[in-house]
Amino acid sequence: MIDDFVHFLRKSPTVWHAAKEISNRLAAADFTPLEEQDPWDLKPGQGYFLFREGALCAFRMPTHSPQRAIIAASHTDSPALKLKPHPDIASHGLSQLATEVYGAPLLHTWLDRDLCLAGQIAALSPSGSIDMHLVYLDHLPLSIPSIAPHLERSLSEKGLHIHKQDHLKPIFSLASTTLASHLSLPNILSFDLFLVPTQPPTYLGPSNELLSAYRVDNLSSAHASLHALLQAKAQPHTLQMAIFWDHEEIGSTSYTGAKSDFLLQTIERVSLHSHLCREDFMRLKARSLCLSIDVAHGLHPNFIEKFDPQNTPHLGKGVAFKFSAEQKYANSSPTTAFLIHLAKTHNIPYQLSASRSDIPSGSTVGSFMAANLGIPTLDLGIPIWAMHSTRETLAPADQLSLTHLLQAAFQ
Repeated sequence: MIDDFVHFLRKSPTVWHAAKEISNRLAAADFTPLEEQDPWDLKPGQGYFLFREGALCAFRMPTHSPQRAIIAASHTDSPALKLKPHPDIASHGLSQLATEVYGAPLLHTWLDRDLCLAGQIAALSPSGSIDMHLVYLDHLPLSIPSIAPHLERSLSEKGLHIHKQDHLKPIFSLASTTLASHLSLPNILSFDLFLVPTQPPTYLGPSNELLSAYRVDNLSSAHASLHALLQAKAQPHTLQMAIFWDHEEIGSTSYTGAKSDFLLQTIERVSLHSHLCREDFMRLKARSLCLSIDVAHGLHPNFIEKFDPQNTPHLGKGVAFKFSAEQKYANSSPTTAFLIHLAKTHNIPYQLSASRSDIPSGSTVGSFMAANLGIPTLDLGIPIWAMHSTRETLAPADQLSLTHLLQAAFQ
């Protein structure tokens, strides 16, 4: 399963690549693709999936009338650097590319790294249609060189202050050229291109007990959700769903983000096809559970002072159930009790997690999904190191525990 996860990481450098890889795996498991604009014909016990641009929702119908839903919610975007609409910069005989920051990446980890471009390009076909092309441009390698300490004497004491406008322009060529001239696609209309590291995932430790890779946040949750859904068996009255959101790293306020109506409309359409009345639909939501799955901060031995001594998860010790008094995480006693009981029943290791009181925690899609859907929600995930870096680290044992827990929840 972990080797499969590594393969999944390598095939998913961007949101659109991840959505394509997820859809390929669903189709191979006989899940049927749907379109939002088309009428649906849903059959008991069958699996289905649909896109909304970079977001994807998959579900398996129950064998009888649905009475509840179990929803695994993750996201497939990661903090990164994105090309601007006019990317080409001619500077002192060199060719560079203009970028802007997406989310909150650790900027210093993008320097002196082997990079390329990946994403989607919209181009006009010879027939006049607008076609979307998924690209991974590893034939055009890039780099953002850092400054030498001889030229910035404060580096050894203060570190490098990275200016988002001036210091994050990758070197494209020593010659004066443009990006479009090196692409095989004519008539390009628009694009969404991100810088991505080309270094593959790597196992660490004498027993391969650690794994370092790009986009562990949050492809670890996406892969666990997908694997659990595919392995789970259809249930008599439980609608099994996995939602893979875009734009979590920038607030989720978008057509494909978790604050949209994508999931709610999908649940409602399933209910309509199951001939549920409005009251039955409301009762279904009240009996359902949403699992918001995103990574957690694992105890870092070099920065012990940044963690709560009693409430910090450790890598390799199991899935973290995340708590926040300000409801940045959606946990409550009833939802947490259910998952703790499930973990104990299946002998799956788990941990309880909360941030230091003087260091605000991050947030996930959990709380506003709970508010928008009206469905009890629980936040959980695996602990990692170096969150938002180009190289994040997890323990494969935790990834296995998360996958097994989600499969148990689906069933």
